[in-house]
Amino acid sequence: MPKHLSLPAAFHTGRYALRAGLGSIGRVQVLLFLGGSGGLPPTETTFAKKLQEQGYTTGLVGKWHLGVNCEHRGDHCHHPNTHGFSYFYGLPFTLFNDCNPGEGTDVLADLKNLLWRLTLMVALALLSLVCVRVLGLLEVSVSFIVAVTCLSLLAFSVWFIPFHFLRTWNCIIMRNQEVVEQPMVLDTLPQRLLGEAQGFIERNADRPFLLFLSLAHVHTPLFNSPGFAGKSRHGLYGDNVEEVDYMIGRMTETVDRLGLANNTMMYFTSDHGGFIEDRDHRGQKGGWNGIYKGGKAMGGWEGGIRVPGIFRWPGRLPAGRVVDTPTSLMDLYPTLTHLAGSTHSHRLLDGYNLMPVLEGRTDRSQHEFMFHYCGAYLNAVRWHPPGSESVYKVHFFTPNFSPPGAGGCYKTKLCFCDGHHVTHHNPPLIYDLYTDPSESRNLTSDTEPRYQEVLQQTARAVELHRATFTRAQPDMPHPLLEPAPNQLSWEKILWRPWLQPCCGTFPFCGCKENVSSTLA
Repeated sequence: MPKHLSLPAAFHTGRYALRAGLGSIGRVQVLLFLGGSGGLPPTETTFAKKLQEQGYTTGLVGKWHLGVNCEHRGDHCHHPNTHGFSYFYGLPFTLFNDCNPGEGTDVLADLKNLLWRLTLMVALALLSLVCVRVLGLLEVSVSFIVAVTCLSLLAFSVWFIPFHFLRTWNCIIMRNQEVVEQPMVLDTLPQRLLGEAQGFIERNADRPFLLFLSLAHVHTPLFNSPGFAGKSRHGLYGDNVEEVDYMIGRMTETVDRLGLANNTMMYFTSDHGGFIEDRDHRGQKGGWNGIYKGGKAMGGWEGGIRVPGIFRWPGRLPAGRVVDTPTSLMDLYPTLTHLAGSTHSHRLLDGYNLMPVLEGRTDRSQHEFMFHYCGAYLNAVRWHPPGSESVYKVHFFTPNFSPPGAGGCYKTKLCFCDGHHVTHHNPPLIYDLYTDPSESRNLTSDTEPRYQEVLQQTARAVELHRATFTRAQPDMPHPLLEPAPNQLSWEKILWRPWLQPCCGTFPFCGCKENVSSTLA
């Protein structure tokens, strides 16, 4: 079943991330500091919250990356516990290069280098000022030199502390609202996540439960687990895939051992395609997207949004069924709430219940149109016409690959969504994914009989879609709130010491979890 990329916010809420203020209009496309104030707004409702209201015990083990605090350390306004998860163990942030010593940094590295050069220039200027005074070439008061030095040290601290100690600030493990490891140790992380996930199921085997296991694999930076190092013929990435396979196998065994298989739906998927620009002297680190063009963070290209979706439910879903209709990760919210008997959301949902498709009662999902964003910008639209096997994809703009002729943005290490980083197309590029899944043959009025119809239908769909981001009109079926404030503005993402989760006394944060007791 092809699944198409939604940010974590869209996955949890069943709504496009832009509705939650999590669509970027600049270079920063994700939260960069755990000590920032951005995240999933408290006004949003997750599928965990809806199932919690229906009596389910809900748990999240693994990555969150939707914020923690808003105004002060400990308010936990964005925390998983606040958003419907009764139990949380794992990474409140995500896995960045800074979390794996020796991998360098991927958080505003160019800005850090610029600030470092400016600091050196200021230091050189101060040293020259002192030398001029000592040599008597210029009358400069000592108090002036001291004042400038203090201001320079303050300015240096403002940027150096958040950047230099990124591993301490961002790479932590929490159990519910308590920091249990800071910085985290990666070697034993997969075993701990697996143990926590199995323990959650065992503790709740006699009651309705929801578990979201969000693995650290195969997100870069890739890291070695002692039991899987060198196990694959495909290097470190292959080792990571082998460990994922092992962990999912253990989770399946746990469900079966407890006699829960026939009334437990299991769902395995990914949130985006391979990160093809992430490579070093050892080769490709971020996976491979096969015949599909592009990769992670490239807006609408299939390589970044077409991911596996595998369901297992022996008591309800026939084994071996293959579904090739377009679906979305946003469909999980309405699917789960339907199964739990929850009432419909009072908010507009962008996903649809998948059970009719999964059970074979229909061959098509309810998604006639799907909208693919690059940050806050509508990048592409997918149209699956009724009664047709064709699935048309219309690209309004595409990222400029670099160097020219490459298959990704290797010079900038990541594709951006605006300005000189993209090329706008008028008329848009059009592909039929049914006959051309690699998006290599742009359709024209000479090659596609429905060319004008595709342009007209998608233009109308875009108009209606954009209208849903405004206040509700009398004839609209769902009331809408005002759009959420931008959660990815500089004001929201930059580090604030009073928001930083910490074990110990801030700023002397540091602790290590007792791994032996965790894995027991």
